[in-house]
Amino acid sequence: MSILRRHLSLGLVTLALLTPVMISGCAARASYIVYDPYYRDNHVWDRDEVVYYQRWETETRRKHRDYNKRKAEEQREYWDWRHKH
Repeated sequence: MSILRRHLSLGLVTLALLTPVMISGCAARASYIVYDPYYRDNHVWDRDEVVYYQRWETETRRKHRDYNKRKAEEQREYWDWRHKH
């Protein structure tokens, strides 16, 4: 019984130590494709695109809002800005 308990404890400790690494690794690679209907092209929405989007919000003095929740007109303004930068 002692050996089983030792292996179980070791397994739980290993799981506890690896869980944050596995979760952060997945989040770091999270990206998806966004279709730009105005310029008829696709963009990978990843960390780099988020930086551009935040820069656009700052330069145009807009409150932060998820891209998907913006009106179509604002999304078009973003893609116009994005293609110029």
